[in-house]
Amino acid sequence: MVVILSFFILHWFLSLFFHTFFLHRFASHKMYETSKNWERVFYLSTWFFQGSSYLVPRAYGVMHRMHHAYSDTEKDPHSPHFFKDIYEMMKSTILIYRSFLLKKGTPDIEFTKDYLPVWDKLDRFGHHILTRLSFIALYTLIYWVYAPSLWWFLLLPIHFLMGPIQGAIVNWCGHKYGYRNFNSTDQSKNTGPWGFILLGELFQNNHHHAKHDANFAKKWFEFDLTYQVMRVFNLIGIIRLNKVA
Repeated sequence: MVVILSFFILHWFLSLFFHTFFLHRFASHKMYETSKNWERVFYLSTWFFQGSSYLVPRAYGVMHRMHHAYSDTEKDPHSPHFFKDIYEMMKSTILIYRSFLLKKGTPDIEFTKDYLPVWDKLDRFGHHILTRLSFIALYTLIYWVYAPSLWWFLLLPIHFLMGPIQGAIVNWCGHKYGYRNFNSTDQSKNTGPWGFILLGELFQNNHHHAKHDANFAKKWFEFDLTYQVMRVFNLIGIIRLNKVA
């Protein structure tokens, strides 16, 4: 049981960290600068820890920029206010994401003019169905060896779809439930105290108010763990945080 719980917690938080740190705060918003070597380290880590649910950075970045431009309007890829449930919202999100990923859809130039990280070889490998199935097999093997009973296997689908599940929670809850510090033009909310469990991602109202600010926490009782890690990385020279006006 200890092994399974440890594996689940590590997978959840490491997948989530690179989701918010690299896909969100770098690929989408370029909140920090880093060397090409470190960018590749973060890119590789995002693939490895997201595993079977790997999200390709360039496609994610375009879609997320679109989300900010059209937040909580009919053009928003994942506003909970235009779908009857979270399943329908994510189905729409996946279709838009895949159109950008497979280059079947042409996004507006405003969503691609700024830097988007691209590593074609890794993206082709990471997105391939055999790579995803290999991760699924690995997760299942860990449960087969260490799970004390079959009930624990109910956690496996979360491992398989970790990235999209975390994104669904953030986009659904972060635009429906909670409080607002700022009168933004959309319906974004701060969903505390879950902001900590989602490593700062559920301070959506704060983020939509200042989308280029790496610190998603604005009040004394809010805490953005990802930003604190970024401050350490900045201090030791791994990244350079961009100044926010």
